[in-house]
Amino acid sequence: MALRAALRNRGGVSGLLSQLSSCSSHARVCVSPVLVTQQRNNSTSPKIKVDFDQSTGVAIMHMQSPPVNSLSLDFLTEFCINVEKLEMDKSCRGLIITSSQPKVFSAGLDIMEMYGKSPERCGEFWKAVQEMWLKLYSSNMVTIAAISGSSPAGGCLMSLTCDYRIMADNPRYSIGLNETQLGIVAPFWFKDTMANTVGHRTTEIALELGLLYNPSEALKIGLVDQLVPEDQVLTTATQTMTKWLAIPDHARQITKSMMRKPTIDKLTSNREADIQNFVSFITKDSIQKSLRMYLEMLKKRKS
Repeated sequence: MALRAALRNRGGVSGLLSQLSSCSSHARVCVSPVLVTQQRNNSTSPKIKVDFDQSTGVAIMHMQSPPVNSLSLDFLTEFCINVEKLEMDKSCRGLIITSSQPKVFSAGLDIMEMYGKSPERCGEFWKAVQEMWLKLYSSNMVTIAAISGSSPAGGCLMSLTCDYRIMADNPRYSIGLNETQLGIVAPFWFKDTMANTVGHRTTEIALELGLLYNPSEALKIGLVDQLVPEDQVLTTATQTMTKWLAIPDHARQITKSMMRKPTIDKLTSNREADIQNFVSFITKDSIQKSLRMYLEMLKKRKS
């Protein structure tokens, strides 16, 4: 499904970006917010770099939007366009998604896309988030997340859409859907994606408490599939891709569709309602107040 031309022509937005680093366990949550700010890089600078090796049929997508690959409308639009191009190229059988930014895969949704914006803009942004998920979760390509740093919230969602997840074995990194920590509710398709991966009860606890897991905890619950030394993440992803591509495409693709189609159909049949629910929720005065307080806290930590 192509993105509308209106999405393709968006300019850049300046703003604050944030990343939460935390330690967590099933019994408690210890969160220490870390301030990360940026003046958004020029909108003409590519936020995505794709290296496609036609001899292997494998593309490596490098997210390169400093400092933390925050999922803004601009970023999501460029990301979706690149995935769509690869999907249409029948010679591309596998996609590895990784980060060019140190210590982070993606810090998740750009808070400034949700704060102080018109309902129309919020709806446009949320449709782009949906589009990213739909393109990856339904992709015919083998998709592997090479997670070389922390991956909270939307970054975790992106990695969950992939067929396989390899994470750097560094206890300082974290991954999880921690939306409730910011007073935001993860929508049903976030929940379903995680439940399909780690099970209902683990998802229930994780989402209610907004847990972020360190790599060893993430491996234990099945949130990631493999841990490797930090400097071996991409190499291991490339080696793992070879094993996945040894399976006949048609058999793997049909099996993947069979496993994921009910979840995909649930969103595709409720996209507009989901957008309206998001816009109604995120524009509430109480939610905007929570986001404003969080941003003010970030400013104080910087000063």
